[in-house]
Amino acid sequence: MSKVLIIEDDDVIAQGMARHLSTAGFDPLWVDKGESGLARLRYERPDVCVLDLMLPGVDGWKLIETARAEGIGTPIVVVSARGTEHDRVHALEIGADDYLVKPFSMKELVARVRAAARRGVRVQDERRGAPIEVQELTVDPLNVQAYVNGRSAELTPTEFRLLYALALEQGRVVTRDELLQKVWGRRQTHRDRTVDVFVRKIRDKLEAQGPTHTFVQTRYGVGYKLEAAAK
Repeated sequence: MSKVLIIEDDDVIAQGMARHLSTAGFDPLWVDKGESGLARLRYERPDVCVLDLMLPGVDGWKLIETARAEGIGTPIVVVSARGTEHDRVHALEIGADDYLVKPFSMKELVARVRAAARRGVRVQDERRGAPIEVQELTVDPLNVQAYVNGRSAELTPTEFRLLYALALEQGRVVTRDELLQKVWGRRQTHRDRTVDVFVRKIRDKLEAQGPTHTFVQTRYGVGYKLEAAAK
């Protein structure tokens, strides 16, 4: 039975989530503060964490950052009333695995948690490979960073994982759905622009450092590939 840690300070919402998850065959555990939630993540290592962002004390943003910095790979499904694109992208960028905007269907929550449990703990040692070089670009998994002409592109961890996924398939077009599964562990849904948003961020950072080439190329209607092209 998969253990699900719920970190939510609204009693009614938390009890509803626990009840539906229990009915679906999960073992839910509920805490209402960020500090106690982080402690449970550290020492009990649940299979999935359902996390509200607006918590007293340590908020959800800080909890995600701390957990990932400590190497805790438990899948984190954010549930929040904050529904802007910036909030969703930022949460995914710092290490969340999925994001549901309140109010949401409890059936959808159960489905998202079930998918996260199937994916399992994030692999934390993907950074062990040798650097990959494409013209003046170096994708360095040891340092979890990309460099153009020796200068850091200052990629976030999620931006790096996306670029590294393309680098491992250098020259091959990788579909958006493949990238979503490789980086975020989920399938593409209608009008899901997550990959496009992150590709735009990566391009801006790489091209700011390198005046000679572009590196992430678009195959319209299909996906992206890593290949140097003269500007």
